[in-house]
Amino acid sequence: MACTNERSPYAKHAYNPRPSQKSDGTSVKMSKSKWKPFVFGGLASVTAECGTFPIDLTKTRLQVQGQVGDSKYTEIRYRGMLHAINRICREEGIRALYSGLAPAMLRQASYGTIKIGTYQSFKRLLVDRPEDETLLTNVLCGVLSGVISSSIANPTDVLKIRMQAQGSVIQGSMMGNFINIYQQEGTRGLWKGVSLTAQRAAIVVGVELPAYDLAKKRLILDCNMGDNIYTHFLSSFACGLAGALASNPIDVVRTRMMNQRHGSVTYKGTLDCLLQTLRSEGVTALYKGFFPNWLRLGPWNIIFFITYEQLKKMEV
Repeated sequence: MACTNERSPYAKHAYNPRPSQKSDGTSVKMSKSKWKPFVFGGLASVTAECGTFPIDLTKTRLQVQGQVGDSKYTEIRYRGMLHAINRICREEGIRALYSGLAPAMLRQASYGTIKIGTYQSFKRLLVDRPEDETLLTNVLCGVLSGVISSSIANPTDVLKIRMQAQGSVIQGSMMGNFINIYQQEGTRGLWKGVSLTAQRAAIVVGVELPAYDLAKKRLILDCNMGDNIYTHFLSSFACGLAGALASNPIDVVRTRMMNQRHGSVTYKGTLDCLLQTLRSEGVTALYKGFFPNWLRLGPWNIIFFITYEQLKKMEV
């Protein structure tokens, strides 16, 4: 049943431009609307990252363990997310749960800003009004924005994964480790796994953002829920689950490739990593860390979208 709620953001009248008394006022408003998604996207991304980082760390630890070709990670140290958290805290201290937080925040400040900003910009280039958007349009915009943003932010992702995987073993500050990677491995080291990162981002962003938009639209139009926090919560929960299911296999391969250190070449490339993982550990290895991945993506998306939607309503 179609929604007749006059407050619905998907009602056609909601998008009719309001008459402007001053021509320059219209241009100012349009210019503001262009940069708002970038700023709000970055702020919401950093907020969500801080709230879910320990879960992301346990996901990384679970994904790198059990590698037959790398003696450092052959041992199965963690039986699951809760066991990993408990053992990390006991052996390395609580601070180890936040190893790599600084580059993770830097990554979200860049990746999250570009991702949301370009996604919204691409949509407005293809479709003038939000109610005219289609699933295909949103998926295309999500894939493009995911590839662009993840490729630019790849060095911060490499640094974050190295610091998460090694925990208390890694020495020095974020900048020190960044310089160390560059000196030992060069520019290629900072962009190691960029193709997988771009592929993963294309899948995640191409699934999550359109899933959120679709769920939100259907809840408002078909369920008369209105554009409120309950709608944002349910929509973000749905998109988090969809993103985890779609991205986990490529996330496992990406994590192992990025964690591969200079002088220890376990995998010749992404395809070799995938084939070795399947041969030695089976298909289930591609879903290692799925629970913490979903447990992270769910709350991450909930915090992100609720923060983003609230920021959108603020007068700037």
